[in-house]
Amino acid sequence: MAYPVYLTIGNIPKEIRRKPSRHAQILVAYLPTSKLEGFDNKTARRRTIANLFHSCLQHIFDPITPYGKTGIAMASGDGVWCRCHPIFACFVGDYPEQALVTCTYSGHCPKCLVPPDQLGEPDTFPSRNYRQALKLYSLADGDACPFHAACCEAQLKPVFRPFWENFPLADVYLSVTPDILHQLLQGVMKHLISWLTSPSAFGPAAIDA
Repeated sequence: MAYPVYLTIGNIPKEIRRKPSRHAQILVAYLPTSKLEGFDNKTARRRTIANLFHSCLQHIFDPITPYGKTGIAMASGDGVWCRCHPIFACFVGDYPEQALVTCTYSGHCPKCLVPPDQLGEPDTFPSRNYRQALKLYSLADGDACPFHAACCEAQLKPVFRPFWENFPLADVYLSVTPDILHQLLQGVMKHLISWLTSPSAFGPAAIDA
């Protein structure tokens, strides 16, 4: 078992891209799905899985990363050659995947510095600083203890070389898109249904009626 990684382009209509028979994607890699059950320590296992994920993606993106700055000549569908600059623009995934990609802990916001116990508050909190994160992860080449201590203070996972650190014009915290299904549709609807069916509101009998 493995997770497939496909490559496509953004200007293909959705009704074509979503049909496997139209072959709008090409397979470029497989990501390992190993749970690393040989690790007895759960923390070490989760940390190793995160590092394995980022290492695999970095290996996949390494060949195209320099072209984000220098550009590369590519032919469009009408045969016109253009200089293209592939960049890391956005990441679409559910919340666990967002936490994995942004190196944030579960229960924390992948985009801003809101405390976990204030996630439902209407207050505004500062965004995560991408430049500070890059400076933090540059410490990974030194001693492990200071690096882990700095990550703990910044509330980020001690990942060795996240895959996005060398991308030009990138900000992983701005690139994360909303998880509409889990954060809005399921999250808000479950909260709304729970509140409406509570005895202090209408109760289940009234809602069923």
